[in-house]
Amino acid sequence: MFGRLNLEAFHQDVIEQGADLMMVLGAIFIVALLTYCKRWTWLWKEWLTSLDPKRIGVMYIVVSMVMLVKGFIDALMLRAQQMISVGDSHGYLTSSHFQQIFTAHGTTMIFFVAMGLLFGLLNFLIPLQIGARDVAFPFVNAVSFWLFAVGAMLVLISLAIGKFSATGWVSYPPLSELQYSPGVGVDYWLWSVQVSGVGSLISGINFFVTILKMRAPGMTLMKMPMLTWTTLATAVLIIFAFQVLTATLTMLSFDRLIGTHFFTSDFGGNPMMYINLIWAWGHPEVYILVLPAFGIFSEVVPVFSQKRLFGYASMVWATVAITLLSFGVWLHHFFTMGAGPNANSFFGIMTMLIAVPTGVKIFNWLFTMLQGRVIFKTPMIWFLGFIFAFTTGGMTGVLMSIPSVDFQMHNSLFLIAHFHSTIIGGVVFGFFAGLTYWFPKIFGFTLHERLGKWAAWCWILGFFIAFFPLYVLGMMGATRRLDHYETAAGWQPLFVVAAFGALLIAIGVGFQVLQLIISIKQRKENRDATGDPWNGRTLEWSTSSPPPEYNFAHIPEVKERDAFWAMKQAHQTHNTGKYEDIHVPKNSPLGFFVGIFAFCLSFGTIWYMWWLAAVGMIGIIVCVTIRLCDDDVERVMSAHEVQHIETARTRA
Repeated sequence: MFGRLNLEAFHQDVIEQGADLMMVLGAIFIVALLTYCKRWTWLWKEWLTSLDPKRIGVMYIVVSMVMLVKGFIDALMLRAQQMISVGDSHGYLTSSHFQQIFTAHGTTMIFFVAMGLLFGLLNFLIPLQIGARDVAFPFVNAVSFWLFAVGAMLVLISLAIGKFSATGWVSYPPLSELQYSPGVGVDYWLWSVQVSGVGSLISGINFFVTILKMRAPGMTLMKMPMLTWTTLATAVLIIFAFQVLTATLTMLSFDRLIGTHFFTSDFGGNPMMYINLIWAWGHPEVYILVLPAFGIFSEVVPVFSQKRLFGYASMVWATVAITLLSFGVWLHHFFTMGAGPNANSFFGIMTMLIAVPTGVKIFNWLFTMLQGRVIFKTPMIWFLGFIFAFTTGGMTGVLMSIPSVDFQMHNSLFLIAHFHSTIIGGVVFGFFAGLTYWFPKIFGFTLHERLGKWAAWCWILGFFIAFFPLYVLGMMGATRRLDHYETAAGWQPLFVVAAFGALLIAIGVGFQVLQLIISIKQRKENRDATGDPWNGRTLEWSTSSPPPEYNFAHIPEVKERDAFWAMKQAHQTHNTGKYEDIHVPKNSPLGFFVGIFAFCLSFGTIWYMWWLAAVGMIGIIVCVTIRLCDDDVERVMSAHEVQHIETARTRA
């Protein structure tokens, strides 16, 4: 009945027991708080069953922040082990546990932090930017979130029940095959990534249709905000790339579950096919993450430079070029496979080419600042950190695009430093800039400015101190996934410096937590009725902060690029005309139930509890069928009700 789930699965070491205790105490605190405040009904009706993309976006951000804390603790543990595990000392982690943490850190940060922050901000902002009241498929949007949440939950549960994968965050075979990893770790990785990946795929389809079909009247493609443009490009990348990921993980699952040999050397299988497929998804994934961050900076920099964005058309075409070129560079991740000089030369040239449109964006942002009246608020501090971190990461990427150089640097800490320069410097800094900038639009009050700047500077300085030593260590021969080394190597001082940088980032995280707490306490003083505390020209129209459920009482009409900025200069508002009835989707618990059944399917398959997996599959089919057969999925807000809400918000 319980498959391979037994008491041994609950046996944990002291560190894992500590993590389990933290999760249990956190859950008890949340339950007690909701019970004390009598908020269970509110939580269910207003959030868990909501189809409002703004609320779904906030839930994405909340889950991502929880996973960020988890992933960052993983990073601190890795750095602490590398700092002290030298010579006769073997540190405080076993090699197996170190590899589990290494895998969990990469998986958490890519799939459940970066992707979650991406979808969180886009859910909130894209309908506002294009003048729409909702996304194209509200129920599908809710299902996407709950699949994402289930994937994150599987990663957390692996701390308490069983072990997580120790094969690296992309799980290369043959190590990830059943012969060499017979436990549940790889299965936890497979199902957490697969379930969240399916959610990402249908989200990409949702945003693609939303942007193409639901733009405000008059908003042609070349009048869209840059964040909307980069989101459209991201949606295209998701639609094509995540199909490859889904198929690849399905084949690896079949290898482990039913004895196929897609990626084994037996019966005609080929492990290198997996590596080609996983990176055919993996490099577009880098741009899936970073393109929305580029869009965020394209909104932030003009506001704080008090100038229009320089070179809008070139920014659009650079985005299109990156989208197309990103599918032709995957082999540079494994130049050492022996593909030959012709293949290596082609992919090396393609990798160098993709740096050109990226450089165009960098220079356009700098030219936007040129001769502008630059205001150094917190979002702009994040941008300046991005310029230095991402540019250095890009330069080292071009360096590693040379196959002969990559042969020396491959699988070293030099590669780790490069990757983190692009992901932390590009993606994380970008989303922190966006979250700070649009926080008043999301929650109706501003964040504490001074603490925000302190947090940003700690992150930026900590990043350089934590990762620049890794460039040197990589050139000295230090490899990734290294949990022990000899004293004679002379690496320990640099690992100590890197650990100090990680500690400085931790202080930055502490400032962010303190910033949020103080801002909540002072929210009455920090409210801004205009929803635009930066006095910017963002194209989110004159909605209140936070916006109403329906976003707009009157759908705006676009006559020029940067339409809202032009309206503000003329002291106009789009809320003119007769109020009409508005159709909004009804709340539905079915998305939440799809998530529960997806968890049953995943957990049952991981532990070979086939009855539970069958219940999960049947439950998903039933929920989707009920939704498809339900004709009563909308409710009508009367014109009088809308007018009353708008009047109350105007007075507030």
